[in-house]
Amino acid sequence: MREDRTEPLWATGPAEILRHGVALLAEDSDANRRLAMIAIDNAVELMLETFIELPKRINGLSLSRKLKSEITSNFPSLLDGVEEHAQERISGLDLGEIEWFHGLRNRLYHKGNGLTIERRKVEVYAELAKTLFSQLFLVEIELDEKMEMDVLGKFIASWTRLERSVRKLDNEDRAQPFSNSLSFLKYSKVISQKQFDTALRLRNVRNEVLHGPEEYPKAITPQALKELSELVEQMEGLIEK
Repeated sequence: MREDRTEPLWATGPAEILRHGVALLAEDSDANRRLAMIAIDNAVELMLETFIELPKRINGLSLSRKLKSEITSNFPSLLDGVEEHAQERISGLDLGEIEWFHGLRNRLYHKGNGLTIERRKVEVYAELAKTLFSQLFLVEIELDEKMEMDVLGKFIASWTRLERSVRKLDNEDRAQPFSNSLSFLKYSKVISQKQFDTALRLRNVRNEVLHGPEEYPKAITPQALKELSELVEQMEGLIEK
């Protein structure tokens, strides 16, 4: 494992917990999957708390000490607080999915050895956590991942960039469902029918990866990654015009 880390000092705590969670997957077992899921969720909670508690000069948020205390009182409040006060930092991420994984972690924690968890669910949560980390702290985190997880991470990171781009092009003050924003851009002739169709098809792949029964290495084909990368470049290019 590399010793030279790029994350800022205030982010080293959640970074190390996340790395520990991923490292547990190196030796696959029911117990290690449970422990990895708990560690990854702890990392997510700590990175949210850390971000909220940072000085305004770092996170750009004007929050009173009382409000910070209220936001960091529990996991749902953390999600609500970040969503309300730092929407730009979590653009492209679905906090509802993170909350779902947190609920899954709670069931594992409280019922212990009575439950098992699929490895792919742990890996997906790890990659969502990795993306959340990079957006909150504006720096990439390096994890020791096997090839399949690296591909998963690239897909999730690229999808997040796509959602951010679509929302910027939509230029709506309030959060819109991704499909609504896409439809608006198509009917406004900002994007083509082909781009619209490709985005919807890739969204189906993304939903299959996060929620479907199929193993993500089968869903994330080289062609899907290529199409997603090209679409991201096209959308980001439209923003720059």
